[in-house]
Amino acid sequence: MRLGYTIVYVPRVADSLDFFERAYGLPRRFLHESGQYGELETGATTLAFADHALAEQHFPQGHVRADRSAQPLGFEVALVTDDVAAAHQRALQAGAQELAAPQAMPWGQTVSWLRGPDGLVVELCTPVAG
Repeated sequence: MRLGYTIVYVPRVADSLDFFERAYGLPRRFLHESGQYGELETGATTLAFADHALAEQHFPQGHVRADRSAQPLGFEVALVTDDVAAAHQRALQAGAQELAAPQAMPWGQTVSWLRGPDGLVVELCTPVAG
């Protein structure tokens, strides 16, 4: 078994794809003609977005909408970059909310945390030295 997809339910898939393209420079793989599903080029594991309407079909008992939650969900996507400070600034300029500014961690990584308009928390981090 291997991790193939991370799918985040969002209000508008096209908006989330646009934000991730502008904020993090991740190219769009595709947006389904229905507008309810789309993917980004993210390497071995696909980061995808699906409309809340699909979540409602899959989970009739309801689900937590990250965009409506006052607090970040207990989940994040980590994007690896050699320049966290520059990537962090780019994301802020694209409309991300800063949760934690870039900081050096005791284990040698530089990290920061942001939250996008769709509510998803993104950690920006340098590669783990090892």
